[in-house]
Amino acid sequence: MLYSQVLGLVILSIFALQSSSLNSIVAVSVESVILCLVAAVLTLLGALSLAKALTEGRTAIVAPVVTSYGIVTTILAWAGGERLTAYQLIGIAICAFGVMAVGLGHSNPASRLNRREGQAIVFALLAAGFYGFSFWVQGKYALPAVGPVNMLWLNYCVGALFLLLMYRNFRGGTNLTLKDYGALSGASLFNLGGFAAFSFGVVEGSIAVVTVISTLSGGVAAMLGYVFYKERLTAGQLLGVSFVLLGAVVLHLL
Repeated sequence: MLYSQVLGLVILSIFALQSSSLNSIVAVSVESVILCLVAAVLTLLGALSLAKALTEGRTAIVAPVVTSYGIVTTILAWAGGERLTAYQLIGIAICAFGVMAVGLGHSNPASRLNRREGQAIVFALLAAGFYGFSFWVQGKYALPAVGPVNMLWLNYCVGALFLLLMYRNFRGGTNLTLKDYGALSGASLFNLGGFAAFSFGVVEGSIAVVTVISTLSGGVAAMLGYVFYKERLTAGQLLGVSFVLLGAVVLHLL
């Protein structure tokens, strides 16, 4: 997480300084800055929860569960005045059922593996909650006030500073190979690209719609986990993952 946040902050700082976009932060109100910082902290908590979930469980399960952040953002957008159609409500219900099926899909809850997977699902749901709330705050208040580049810069700045303070005595990384650094850099850049695409999408469109479309990332991650890591799921978990993704598709298309 620290590596990802620092790399993203360096890239965004170079881009922001060249475009002089950071000057616009000075012009916004104190309330807007506070909301931006709240969104940045929520994003960091979501990323930490997701990282913990991925260390405890399988990608094919964690990724689709995290995509339920679309439910949180859509409901908050509805509470904030956006209208939800019957199809969107059906999509939310399908996603919720899928998350429940994934959580109840353990064949032997007493085993150590399934206890770890249960913890992974809990952290994945926490990540979904933090991300969902953060994306709503960003789309509703932060992005219209400061713009995508500044919001991304604040996200990575808060993340890097917080993690540097948390791990100021960190001495790890000496055993990492060039391949490890390549993997870390690749994951960091994909993460930055995803957040950037989301931010620009929210500025141009509906919070609920853009967020729900972004939940299809869970299907991509689950498919990659199945193909490359040979992750196998129980029938109940496979059913749950399918319903989560189906709910996202329903929300996306309708």
